Amino acid sequence: MNLARCGPFVESMTGYRLSSEDTAMSLSQTMPLHAALARALAEHGVETMFGLIGDANMFLVHSFVHERNGHYVGAAHEAGAMFMGYGYAARTGELGVVTVTHGPALTNTVTGLVEAVRGRTPLLLIAGDTATGSRGGLQDIEQRDVVLPTGAGFEQARTPESALDDLAVAIRRAITERRPVVFNVPSDLMWREVAYRGVPLNLPERQVAYPDPAAVRRAAALLTAAKRPVILAGRGAIDARDQVARLARRLGAPVATTLKARDLFRGEAFDLGLAGSLAEPATTEILNRADLILSIGAGLNNYTTIGGSLLHNRRVVTVDLAPATVTGDAAVVADALVAEIGEKAGYPLEHAEPAAGRPVTSPGTVDVETALRRLDTILPEPRVLVNDGGRFMMESLRHLHVGDPRRLVFPENFGSIGTGMGAAIGAAAARSPEPVVLVSGDGGFMHGGVGEFATAVREGLDLIVIVCNDGGYGAEHIQFVERGLDPGLSLFTWPDLAGVAEALGGTGVTVRGLDDLDVVAKVLDDRAGPVLIDLHLDVHHITPMPH
Repeated sequence: MNLARCGPFVESMTGYRLSSEDTAMSLSQTMPLHAALARALAEHGVETMFGLIGDANMFLVHSFVHERNGHYVGAAHEAGAMFMGYGYAARTGELGVVTVTHGPALTNTVTGLVEAVRGRTPLLLIAGDTATGSRGGLQDIEQRDVVLPTGAGFEQARTPESALDDLAVAIRRAITERRPVVFNVPSDLMWREVAYRGVPLNLPERQVAYPDPAAVRRAAALLTAAKRPVILAGRGAIDARDQVARLARRLGAPVATTLKARDLFRGEAFDLGLAGSLAEPATTEILNRADLILSIGAGLNNYTTIGGSLLHNRRVVTVDLAPATVTGDAAVVADALVAEIGEKAGYPLEHAEPAAGRPVTSPGTVDVETALRRLDTILPEPRVLVNDGGRFMMESLRHLHVGDPRRLVFPENFGSIGTGMGAAIGAAAARSPEPVVLVSGDGGFMHGGVGEFATAVREGLDLIVIVCNDGGYGAEHIQFVERGLDPGLSLFTWPDLAGVAEALGGTGVTVRGLDDLDVVAKVLDDRAGPVLIDLHLDVHHITPMPH
């Protein structure tokens, strides 16, 4: 199991020890359970928590902030809080921590739980529960039964005396299983007095997986025999960038990446950019001519392989920690392959040029590709990029770059819109020096962004929101039009989004023509808080999303 994604959190936790002074205090000091849990979170390295308070978790949050000097980001909605935790974990590599109260507060977290499960994101959700003796209360629900169908783990605070152990188990599971775990605490336990004691997490040390030499030799023989090999690098290859680059040069092979490893080799002569449904035409052509695909740390899903067509009629050699042609650490395997392979001659790369003759859009709108290419040069660098879901994604993912895939946060493993603002706030709350850029559709922004934009203002975050505004739900508009049906049900008259941003305490700019982007450049240079760019698009001229 690769725990590298948990980064500094794992390193600090594996060496966790109480000092003798803390041990003595732990043996003698009693406190309410909510204060004990807050102290345990702080000692487990938790510095930031997201959530929405209610009567079952409010005292835990109060203790975390006022007794442990923790940073708490209060969300407008539990769904937003979940994606804040997701964005924080994705950006930092540390455990994301979220807290909500019981009943409807927990049910509001379900989409975020599924997202974190599918994104393999370590997340701790501390959920309050109704009192242990409650029966028939307004917010009573079997919370375990709500959680388990999402794929998340569930740990119950069984008694006040066991709760600190139960919390440690929940954190350990979230990190080692790389998924969200709900820690469920009945409200009547929170004020029970407990003797505080430190509970170490006992996380396993990270181990490097070395490949079977025979598997390396077999893979090297296949690569040597190939006339037109292409390397496909995924998220699992991010920490092996230099080794994969060395292998590419040895093979004379170009390298494409999955979405989650985008820009990993940007600027290199052998870089093909993104593979799959987001690939440029020249990249797709080279991939289609390849006689062997070497996949390193890549998930070969339908989007990356274009419905599996990339894998047809050619050899595929896979390198991964999971069972693969060569099972092992990506960097170690790449170096081993270099040692086995002699010099090979590759074939020249062909770079796609920007499409000529972009469509003329209706008055008061801009062409999305032209505008995004321009924004790519205007937006500050380095930057963190977060994408919401929607019709605009095809263009924004192609034309806005991050330079380093660690700065890409993509909360779209479950295909929901309205997830981006929470994830962007979580990424920005990490307080790294790079600004966070969120790209959202107008429907996604209205769905999950408006209330949390106010959260970003309250937190004083360096957040730039680009709303690709086609006046409705564009993916549905396409389907209506393609079937000759009235698309009116998919269209909406939204308020002035730039004005909404201003009313919420941020800065708003409306873009109805390319000349307006000069104003955007100045606003970004002068920004002192969250900025919203309302990019007006023609609903008839945006690339449809792949299904």
